[in-house]
Amino acid sequence: MTSSTPKDPRPADEVRWLTEEQQRHWRAWRDGAALLLDALGRELDATSGLSLAEYEILVRLSEAEGRTLRMSELAGDLAHSRSRLTHTVARLERAGIVRREQARCDARGVNCVMTDHGWDVLVAAAPGHVASVRAHLVDRLTDAQLAALGDAMQVVVDHLRSPDCTQARAEAEDPAPAA
Repeated sequence: MTSSTPKDPRPADEVRWLTEEQQRHWRAWRDGAALLLDALGRELDATSGLSLAEYEILVRLSEAEGRTLRMSELAGDLAHSRSRLTHTVARLERAGIVRREQARCDARGVNCVMTDHGWDVLVAAAPGHVASVRAHLVDRLTDAQLAALGDAMQVVVDHLRSPDCTQARAEAEDPAPAA
């Protein structure tokens, strides 16, 4: 354990270890999610030249009023660090897919705006990506399994976007200076 890894203050005999069944489900989810995201990412890159992160930024922008979102809102929606989002948006900006501009109502805020070229890139990429999502996930599960998976993960999303978790993430990204 490194000094940057939080140490659980509970003694080992107080840890609620996973049962065999829980361990099996946890590992199946972890491995399935990793393999699925890897396959979707490789296929999206091969067919469109976009990464999954870039594609998701474009999707969020396409759904927003004026195809515009504040950078801070994009970071929160996508669970990206501000630094990672800034680098990804910079790549998209160099390609003419998005542009950044000052927020009109707040001089400190920065908006990310999808360009017409960005819209064309998304429209071209979407059919292949949706086909991959169907082939590797949606069409592999029954409607009930897909609904259960979605419902279960929404509980996790809601927890991880709760004030306690978002505060902890913000502190980890921008630790307070040592006194």
